[in-house]
Amino acid sequence: NLETSLFKVYNKTFSNLDQVPSGVTGWVVKPMSINDVPIVTLTLYSKQADDYELRRVADELLHRLQAIPDAGRSLVVAGRKRQVRVEADPARLAGHGLDLASLAQAIEVSNVNLPAGHFSRQNREYLVEAGPFLKSADEVANLLVAVHQGKPVYLRDVAQILDGPEEPVAASQIAFGPAEEVPAGYERGRFYPAVTMAIAKRLGTNAVTVAQGLLDRLEELKKEVIPPYIQVKITRNYGQTADEKVNELVRELLIAVLSITVLLTLFLGWRQALIVALAVPLTLAITLTGNMLFGYTINRVTLFALILSLGLLVDDPIIDVENIHRHFQLRQHPPLEATLVAVDEVRAPTILATFTVIISFIPMYFVTGMMGPYMRPMPLNVPLAMLMSLFIAFTVTPWATYHMLKKEYGEKEKPFVLEETWIYRTYTRILTPLLESRRRAHLFLLTVVVLFLISVALPVLGLVPLKMLPFDNKNDFLVVANQPNDTPLEATQEVLQDFGRYLATVHEVDSIVTYAGVSAPIDFNGLVRHYYLMQGHYVGQIRVNLAEKERRRAASHSIALWVRPAMEEIARKHGTRLAIVEVPPGPPDLQTLVGEVYGPPGAAYPDLIREAATVRDFFLQTPGVVDVDTSVETAEPRFRFLLDRGKAALSGLSTAQIARGLAIAQAGETVGRVHLDPERLPLEILLRWPAAARSSTLGLGQLYFKNPTGSLVPLQELGRFDLDTAPNAILRKNLERVVFVTGDTAGLSPVNAILKLMGDTAAKPLSPGYRVNYAGEGEWKITVQVFRDLGIAFAGALIGIYILLVLQTSSYTMPLVIMVAIPLTMIGVMPGFALLNLFFAGKVQGYADPIYFTATAMIGMIALAGIVVRNSIILIDFIHHHLDRGYSLEDAVLRSGAVRFRPILLTALAAMFGSWVITLDPIFSGLAWSFIFGLFASTAFSLVVVPVIYYLLASRKPG
Repeated sequence: NLETSLFKVYNKTFSNLDQVPSGVTGWVVKPMSINDVPIVTLTLYSKQADDYELRRVADELLHRLQAIPDAGRSLVVAGRKRQVRVEADPARLAGHGLDLASLAQAIEVSNVNLPAGHFSRQNREYLVEAGPFLKSADEVANLLVAVHQGKPVYLRDVAQILDGPEEPVAASQIAFGPAEEVPAGYERGRFYPAVTMAIAKRLGTNAVTVAQGLLDRLEELKKEVIPPYIQVKITRNYGQTADEKVNELVRELLIAVLSITVLLTLFLGWRQALIVALAVPLTLAITLTGNMLFGYTINRVTLFALILSLGLLVDDPIIDVENIHRHFQLRQHPPLEATLVAVDEVRAPTILATFTVIISFIPMYFVTGMMGPYMRPMPLNVPLAMLMSLFIAFTVTPWATYHMLKKEYGEKEKPFVLEETWIYRTYTRILTPLLESRRRAHLFLLTVVVLFLISVALPVLGLVPLKMLPFDNKNDFLVVANQPNDTPLEATQEVLQDFGRYLATVHEVDSIVTYAGVSAPIDFNGLVRHYYLMQGHYVGQIRVNLAEKERRRAASHSIALWVRPAMEEIARKHGTRLAIVEVPPGPPDLQTLVGEVYGPPGAAYPDLIREAATVRDFFLQTPGVVDVDTSVETAEPRFRFLLDRGKAALSGLSTAQIARGLAIAQAGETVGRVHLDPERLPLEILLRWPAAARSSTLGLGQLYFKNPTGSLVPLQELGRFDLDTAPNAILRKNLERVVFVTGDTAGLSPVNAILKLMGDTAAKPLSPGYRVNYAGEGEWKITVQVFRDLGIAFAGALIGIYILLVLQTSSYTMPLVIMVAIPLTMIGVMPGFALLNLFFAGKVQGYADPIYFTATAMIGMIALAGIVVRNSIILIDFIHHHLDRGYSLEDAVLRSGAVRFRPILLTALAAMFGSWVITLDPIFSGLAWSFIFGLFASTAFSLVVVPVIYYLLASRKPG
């Protein structure tokens, strides 16, 4: 809870005020959350207007857009604001006996408007105020700041007053790539000044409606606020992205329903398919109502959970319809009685099987960390859909089946004879040799075990690469291109233009927006990586906008790999600290690979930096590791004024007075505000020296200070400037000093990279007392946590299923026979992913682009545990039914397998067909492939393995 956490931080910090050093004057506790990430960014650009004019238009435009209901935190990025600058002339100040501090005080005390009370007169109340505020730059210039030698001194006598743009501290430009239609009069690849408005939404509101409301209002304001020579481009629209994704998933949901209906029509007939299809909208409607009651919104994960459950929720109706259909063919009972007998025959195993599926999903609810909220809709939606499906299967489905099929009862077909079917003949031909020879049965089971061990070994051998989540296919990515700390803003902008000129030649690039001295509008990744705190003359970022997915053949990850070699070459030329940052599909992190270097208590920070350099070498020596960097800033030259305290004291000056005067001259100080109509906000008054006077230590030496006797003392007589290097910032984590070493991977699994780094560190340890932690703030930490939690969830699901089966069967052995189908899924999943990599993995610019086994694929394996067990439950239940009717053990096994072959095949194919549409999604494709490969192998093997094991165990028991 954000409010609770904020309160705790305030409480803890203010309860320890007594321990805060005296030099700390205060701090700001400002919460930042996902609701502070802009959902819409609008970039203004022009070939005629400069960034100052663009900023003024953007400020007015943003003020009106903020009035849209549910619009949240908003800001304007880049562009110079209007400001009243007071550039004090050093010589004139000295000539009039003034210094900067006295000038600042004179301006501050002259710009006050205060209420002075009220009085009554003639039965009326009158307010009294003293002031007024300064209302124009001319009023500022005409301020009387002193009297020198009996003559008044006005501010215009000692300073130049400028009303206009502030000095540039940041700059932004836009250029267009081949994928964008360039407006008339603009050139492709050329840079134009730009200013970006970024607008977020409020907590709990709909991104689609808020974004659309902003854009509708923008169209209305184009004629009112934006001049014709200024263009506006939508450079981010998360509302449209969300809407497209939801529409895409709804289409996939409908395709999945249609695919399952066609499948059932082919196997059972159109009436039976229609009956099963009837269960889908009823179940989904109830499930969506449950989502609303539990406070879940319709989002990407929720819809994926519904698509996943689609292949499962038809299982119970399929079992019902198929068994009723079979009993109608047997003609052993009238239609109504046949319906009731058929449903009763599968009722108990169906209930048990449904609850095994539910149990397999519920443990995922307890996944911890940032992945927890991503996965939570699944353990809600799938069990809820299964429960509703079970209810419909025992109520609506039998009713609909009876009324729609009773007219066909006995009209066309002769009574059903199992032994005459091709299924029975084929099945007995496969299974009989295994049942009649224990040696063949044991050899077959040994072969299955060997296949299982080979499958498990595939990830270990690197044939199935592992990753937390696969790369998504987004419409943009970010280039972080920070320069050495001593790089001026103009040079940083030139470097960004060099990167931009190359990016503007890439076919899939729509546009690029560069940001020098300030960070680009953040996304969720930038929120976690604290990009919004990055500012300074050396900071550079480029937001690369790509063409829509429908207009390009390559995915965003492939494009990022494609541009990497050229970008790295440009970075080497300029000494840039480059990072090509893709939008993560799941929880973001500090970086894909992070090594946290710690030292012994009391270790000097330079020693920690030295050890971090060793770890950095490990990163650089690992093939496939890119964007290697550390948290240590590059050395920045620094001029320090070394004050001679004795001279200062003899001159009647304090250290604080000198430090403040130097800060006013160099950095400037806001000494008030001008309340100018019709400006929406007051203009700040900045007192500062001219750029020429503060660009050298010689010029700063002419800074004068006024002592208590009225004499002026120059700075150069109070000490000297010394050139050295600014110290590095000291970072701490959990009160320990730390240096972060970061890197990304290109064509390499992060798991393999981390294992290689750990091996290198073990082979060449750091100095005694120093250590490196690779499971701190990187993807490895989340990967370990998620796969650990999923492993625990898997184990919990297995234990839950086993307990449920023990309670049902009153046996400790039979549940193990039923659960044999679970490891069989591995024989399909891992070789399936290996085959995908063999045939479909590619290379981009020499970098491998594999198909990863991810956390979503692991979720698929967990789900398979319950799905494949249900087939075994019903199969063994039918064996027991046949044994109760007097069949021999072998006949019971053969007949039960043949009877259940079609419904088992149908339920497996339904789940596979329901999942195949997800294979096209870059995030959840792993889950779909796990389903498809796992169900294929498990269904094929369990129809043989489970009966064989059951026969081997049961044949040893007398009777």
